[in-house]
This record gives sequence, structure tokens and C-alpha cells, in this order.
Amino acid sequence: MKITIVAGARPNFMKIAPITRAIDAARAQGRSISYRLVYTGKHDDTSLDASLFADLHMKGPDVYLEVSDSNPTQLASGIMVAFDKELTENPTHIVLVVDDLTATMSCAIVAKKQGIKVAHLVAGTRSFDMKMPKEVNRMITDGLSDYLFTAGMVANRNLNQTGTEKENVYYVGNILIDNIRYNRNHFIRPLWLSALGVNEGEYLLLTLNRRILLNDKANLRSLVETIIEKSAGMPIVAPMHTYVSDAIKSLGITAPNLHILPPQSYLSFGYLMSKAKGIITDSGNVAEEATFLGTPCITLNTYSEHPETWRIGTNELVGEDPVALSNAMDVLMRGEWKHGELPERWDGRTADRIVQILSEHQ
Repeated sequence: MKITIVAGARPNFMKIAPITRAIDAARAQGRSISYRLVYTGKHDDTSLDASLFADLHMKGPDVYLEVSDSNPTQLASGIMVAFDKELTENPTHIVLVVDDLTATMSCAIVAKKQGIKVAHLVAGTRSFDMKMPKEVNRMITDGLSDYLFTAGMVANRNLNQTGTEKENVYYVGNILIDNIRYNRNHFIRPLWLSALGVNEGEYLLLTLNRRILLNDKANLRSLVETIIEKSAGMPIVAPMHTYVSDAIKSLGITAPNLHILPPQSYLSFGYLMSKAKGIITDSGNVAEEATFLGTPCITLNTYSEHPETWRIGTNELVGEDPVALSNAMDVLMRGEWKHGELPERWDGRTADRIVQILSEHQ
């Protein structure tokens, strides 16, 4: 069985790596299964740092489609044309797509047009806001998929309410946890921590990515000022992409305890998450990993792809509200944060289940 696995952005590789390891293990056991890894972006994409694939214990993409465009429609059309050519030249039995990107939707459409089965990893997540481009991507991808691999019962219910055939839905667990379980003993302490005088458990980790949050300058200022004020001088470690650090620097905000740094390698960032007093983020993936690590996490969003993180995990949603953020930080800094629990099937065996299911149905 041949599987073509599609990645559309750097975070996808964290969820793909366990799948590739599981396929390699199945091949070692004598199963007839192989994969081809396709990245829809460019070969010189700066987000794919040199250490990424080594850190994840996986090989790099077999092919880069070399498509990049800030216009979602142009991006979708470019990916579809390039992926159609890729599948024609390299036939496959299954196309596996991840999450809810434009690349996810585009490649699912092309696969179905060619009569190839589609497997959607992290299916069934919903915001129920059709103004969100990602929600459109999710709806279309789920509607086209032959295998819908879900991370929780909430996702199962979402699919059931949209009329998805139950026999196509597989509750396999959270694939992101496979990766962090696999790598947690390999985390690397960044050398610069000592240079900054930052100690374990005595710093806050701050990450921001969402452009809609960054574009509201007045509110962004309020959020950053709140974080600085409530930190009470505790170091704030903030690994950020250039567009994020530029947005914060444009506000003219400075503080001796705010350390804005370049993006970190996967293993170094894992260390920072595991040793922080608390995390402030707008990333759903970070919130999931924080729940697994037992690290308090404040998410600057009203929505979470995996509600389990705030229902039973260590995550709390505060939206983009400085007052709600302030109140949450008060609880965090007092050391009174809730004790989370691990959601069901966050056991590191999600990839094995997926490969087993695909093998049984080939």
C-alpha cells in the first residue's frame, strides 16, 4: 500500500512524524506499506529550519510543490495544479492530509478527482464560524474524506451532527501527543537560558502567531502591557517569528524582563514548555502540549480545536480580553492554577492505530 502524506506548513510535520515512524516500523515487520512525503511549500522555506527533521526523527519531504501565495484562492489553485501533476507521476492508494490548511483542502479535492481515497488526520474540529477560512477548509476536507481520524469525542459528535457515516470515523486519539511523548526525554536546554539568568520554573513562556490578534495594535498593546505588569519582574521568554517581534517592537514597549528571541528548535521549545511556570499563547498546539506536560497555560483565544485542553487539562481560554488575561495571570502567579488531567487516548499510540486501520482496509 502506498500512502502520500501532505504537509502544508511547519506545524503539520509534528503530527506527520509519528505516522512516518509507525509506517517504518510496519515495514520492518514485513508489511507491504510505504509513504511519499509532499510539502506544498518552497524548498527554501525559512520556517523549515535545518534541525527540524533531525529533531523529529524523520526524513525530509520527497518533493516540494514550490507553491506560495498570500492570496488563498491563488494558493489553492497553485497547489491543486501542482499536486495533480504529482499524483499523476507518482500514483498512490491513499492521500493523507493534516489539519485545516488551504493545502489540506486543495490536496483532498485533487485526490478525490483522481479517484484516490482521502484520510483526514485531526478530523471533526469545528468553530462553527463560516467566516473563518479554516472552518471552510475543515468542512470540505471532512466531506471528501474516506477515513476521518479524530482526536476526541467532541470531534466525533461534530461529524455525527453533519451526517458523516459512522463507519468512516475513527477515534484514534491526539497525534500531537505521540510526538511529545516520543521526544520528551530528548528535550534540549537552550544555552542562552543561563546567559539570561533564567531558572527552571521561574519564567513565563510567551508565544504569539495569529495575525488577527497582531493587527489590532491597541488591544495588542494592552495584552502585552498586562503580561509585563502581572509578571512582577519574572522573566518572560518570548520566541517569536520576525513578523511577530516586529509587531511588538512597533508598539515601543520595552521591559527588562521581556526577552524576545528568535524561533527555537523543536527540542529546545519543548524544554521551554516543560520547565515554565506558565505559558501564554494563542496556539492550540501549544495548549495541547502544555496539557500533556502539566504546565499551566493561558490561551488568547475564545476557541480551541480540542476543548479537552480547557475542560479537563491545564489550559484556560481568555480570548483577547486584557481583563480576563489579568485575572488568569493573578491565579497563575499566586500558584493556584488548576491541576489538569490527561484526556482519553493521549497515550502515544495514535499513529499505530492509524497505520493499523489503513492496513486493514487497503
